[in-house]
Amino acid sequence: MVDSSSATRKVATMATSPCLNATEKKHWWLTNRKIVDNYIKDARNLIATQEQSDIASALSLLDAALALSPRFEVALELKARSLLYLRRFKDVADMLQDYIPSLKIGNDDSGSISSENSSQQLSRERVKLLPSTNSSSGTAERDPSFKCFSVLDLKKKVMAGLCKNCEKEGQWRYLVLGQACCHLGLMEDAMVLLQTGKRLSTAAFRRESISWSDDSFSISNFPISGDISTSSAPPTPPRTLTESESISQLLSHIKLLLRRRAAAIAALDAGIYSEAIRHFSKIVEGRRGAPQGFLAECYLHRAFAYKSSGRIAESIGDCNKTLALDPMCIQALETRASLLETIRCLPDCLHDLEHLKLLYNSILRDRKLPGPAWKRHNVRYREIPGKLCALTTKIQELKQRVASGETGNVDYYALIGLRRGCSRSELDRAHLLLCLRHKPDKATNFIERCEFADDRDIDSVKDRAKMSALLLYRLLQKGYSSVMATIMDEEAAEKQRKKAAAALQAAQAAAAIQIQQTSQNPKPESKPSTIEKLGPNRNNSAENKAATSSGTSNQSVFQGVFCRDLTAVGNLLSQVGFSSAIPMKYEALSC
Repeated sequence: MVDSSSATRKVATMATSPCLNATEKKHWWLTNRKIVDNYIKDARNLIATQEQSDIASALSLLDAALALSPRFEVALELKARSLLYLRRFKDVADMLQDYIPSLKIGNDDSGSISSENSSQQLSRERVKLLPSTNSSSGTAERDPSFKCFSVLDLKKKVMAGLCKNCEKEGQWRYLVLGQACCHLGLMEDAMVLLQTGKRLSTAAFRRESISWSDDSFSISNFPISGDISTSSAPPTPPRTLTESESISQLLSHIKLLLRRRAAAIAALDAGIYSEAIRHFSKIVEGRRGAPQGFLAECYLHRAFAYKSSGRIAESIGDCNKTLALDPMCIQALETRASLLETIRCLPDCLHDLEHLKLLYNSILRDRKLPGPAWKRHNVRYREIPGKLCALTTKIQELKQRVASGETGNVDYYALIGLRRGCSRSELDRAHLLLCLRHKPDKATNFIERCEFADDRDIDSVKDRAKMSALLLYRLLQKGYSSVMATIMDEEAAEKQRKKAAAALQAAQAAAAIQIQQTSQNPKPESKPSTIEKLGPNRNNSAENKAATSSGTSNQSVFQGVFCRDLTAVGNLLSQVGFSSAIPMKYEALSC
């Protein structure tokens, strides 16, 4: 490292000299190349240790080498693979963003023209098929390549040069960038890049195998099952996967996730919301984790499905998870604000709209969408001014509604997902399910199935998830209390109605019995009794009328009691089966 530093100072002093002759220029180029080769050699040794600290040191060496030779292919490959090993996927995407397919498609015409020019320049630099280390020597006599050789050797060298410069240089870019895009959530780009890299590597190996001699396929390189005794062989540790095997497994996982998401989106577009929710739940609750950006997109689409099916609390919960993973997601903010406005929770809706307005203003100030160039957005830059004007008008309307006193009129039935007039058991069941699903203690469980592009984001994601889950949980508890109070008032009113109806029914029954009794027992005609006929003469007519009226009233009372007893006796006789006639006299009925 001392020699390299001294050589670097020497290069700097030579670069500052005003004029250099041809010999000094040639010497400067050779010294520069030697310094780069030393950097590459030291970086390879540090990378071979597979320690993160050593790989970080190797990155500084590779940066120094690229400062001297910006287009040195070996240094670029080692730097990209080191960044991939350190899980700095964003740096890999920034380094190789010209090769991302979606970014190429999304660029404007000027960007495409500039990328075409740069690719043409790179292709011109790759024309050299047979690089020689001593090609800078002045005379051709000292060049060892000028000697007699066969045409077959020339063909092998040409094929090897084609394979090396045209295939291998592009191969590592596709493989490394494909893995980085997968961890960043760009699944379609990752699938295209990995498939292209596999195809290029297969073609390169096929061309290399064609140019190999027969001695390259030595039988000693391949194990024979008969020469190995499994009983005496020591137990071998588990074999690490090769790069091709790991890429094949990663590619199959990417295809599985894309198939499930395609099925879920198709069900969502067809209006089969339960099926869409089921497919998205398979993705976000799978055994194997998924990238952070891909999970945020799936949570957002599942929030759309929940919203369309009328499950507002679940939709708000998925919007919270999306914003915890991606705080700059414009669609998630718009969806949550519309949901809060639907249930008339105006203060929280205003908070989200103000946050969205700040985001729009920052986009217009920076003149670009938030995040890096390769990040996907569901909105275009030219749509932001119109959205900002509509958003400002919306905020003014909501502020007027809040000032008029609409803050306390929250539709908790729609939030919990119940119909008006529901029973206490229905409310308890719905509240229990929502509390188990949106409990703040379990708000960060989804992070365990998330593969973060940067581990430093985990703490901030947890804090955002806990805060939003706590707000939703408080809103659910307030809704439960409000709906339960309404149900209790309805139950008390129902009890009062039942008591009044029972009292009215009892009064009506008593009146009906009294009417029935009076209809069944008519008053008999007043007749002179035998006593009156045989008794002494009455003193006057007034006394006779009074005696007659009192006798009639007593007679009706005794007659009613006797008739009721007679009816009971008749019923008993009919139950026993007594059917004989009972002789009686008419005088017995008049007592």
